[in-house]
Amino acid sequence: MVKIAPSILSADFCRLGEDIQKVSSADWLHVDVMDGMFVPNISIGVPVVKSIRAHTDMFLDVHLMVEKPGRYIRAFADAGADLLSVHLEADMPPALHAALDEMETLGVKRGVVLRPITAAEAVIPYLERGLDLVLVMTVEPGFGGQSFMADQLPKLAAIRSYIEKYSPGCLLEVDGGVNAETAKLCRQAGADVLVAGSAVYGAKDIPAAIAALRGDARG
Repeated sequence: MVKIAPSILSADFCRLGEDIQKVSSADWLHVDVMDGMFVPNISIGVPVVKSIRAHTDMFLDVHLMVEKPGRYIRAFADAGADLLSVHLEADMPPALHAALDEMETLGVKRGVVLRPITAAEAVIPYLERGLDLVLVMTVEPGFGGQSFMADQLPKLAAIRSYIEKYSPGCLLEVDGGVNAETAKLCRQAGADVLVAGSAVYGAKDIPAAIAALRGDARG
């Protein structure tokens, strides 16, 4: 069954611990790290991830929207990230491969991320070397609450086929504009993990919203 990873970008940061508990029926917790350079927004960093780790045993899916992410791999691993995802657009391939190798050395699961402008084929060299996750952005990264870009669905399906060919154990994750309706499209395209922010935290009944994203209810 598909995994659901609520994004704390849509949580109330004054009540973050409480808001993490509200999504305890989900599978993962998605943490967006933004540096104000790779994307035009600044969010959180290592100290917050460390605090979250002390508060929950949920799987921490940390999405690094930062320039030259290799500089921060050890710090986020030490803070308690279970999985780190780096953008293919954030550095040159040798540096990204080095960052992924460091994750493996540190025992952190390895992910790469593609912005909407990046072609599906760009992920193949990374899959050939082994990955735990590929994240496809279905909005431009940087801000929550954006509308789902349906033109990314063929990319999802293409990457699903590449995963089956090159790295069958790799998971396919989707982030951006995911709600009960678009989640169904993502599942049909082969997604294994769905990131959702406002669709979860904006819901009156959060467990029901999570179930709908999985397809257990109206989804």
